[in-house]
Amino acid sequence: MAPLQIVVLALVQGITEFLPVSSSGHLALVPLLTEWPDQGLKIDVAVHVGTLLAVMLYFWRDLGLMLGGAGRLVVGQGGPGARLVWHLILATIPVVIAGFLMKDLIESGLRSLEVIAWATLGFGILLGLADRVGMTVRRVEHMTWGGALFLGLAQVLALIPGTSRSGITMTAARFLGYERPEAARFSMLMSIPTIMAAGVLLGLDLYRLDDWTITRDALIAAFLAFLSALLAVAVMMAWLRRAGFMPFVAYRVLLGLGLLALAYGVVEV
Repeated sequence: MAPLQIVVLALVQGITEFLPVSSSGHLALVPLLTEWPDQGLKIDVAVHVGTLLAVMLYFWRDLGLMLGGAGRLVVGQGGPGARLVWHLILATIPVVIAGFLMKDLIESGLRSLEVIAWATLGFGILLGLADRVGMTVRRVEHMTWGGALFLGLAQVLALIPGTSRSGITMTAARFLGYERPEAARFSMLMSIPTIMAAGVLLGLDLYRLDDWTITRDALIAAFLAFLSALLAVAVMMAWLRRAGFMPFVAYRVLLGLGLLALAYGVVEV
């Protein structure tokens, strides 16, 4: 891959991964709107791993709570950390199963401009609806088994490019009445086991491939994505403590309409 392509892909991923605007949709758009070849799932997963490191650093207190909770579970004890671990496990199971069953479809059939456009528009409007009607009374500490499963099932929809994993889980959390920063917090914590599993599979693929060029590109992309994601998370969390999701909704609607015009030949690049 050309150095410019690596930089663009990493920055796009880092900035959009935890914003409710669909990182995978933006990544799929890059080769569609340029002459660059599709970067493939290996680079996609590499930049996701970079953003994983960013969210783990930003939420280091929650990560410590989870590690302590996992240790307590091993010895048969409970507590807030143990409950959080169980909730994240439950929220992860649906997307793991769906991702395994739909791998071929995701890698080929769903990465089209039409799918991205409709998902960007439709799920953006749904986020706006959830933010308007949802109460703001719950925190992550109030999560229930049913709530975690509901968010996990919502996360399955993020396998459709353009949906936004963070966007759909924040939408589900807002419908359940979670405060805006808390909806974003649990959504990002949900990303840890999901992206970690994908990263392990990527590492195994790169090891078997034994191609230093691809491995080098993946490492560079992951590092750049880490830096940009850390900044994007900090900015978004600061915004959500004072305001709502409507700027993201407006962006998605405008982007979705523009992509539909492009997909159906109303305008040309």
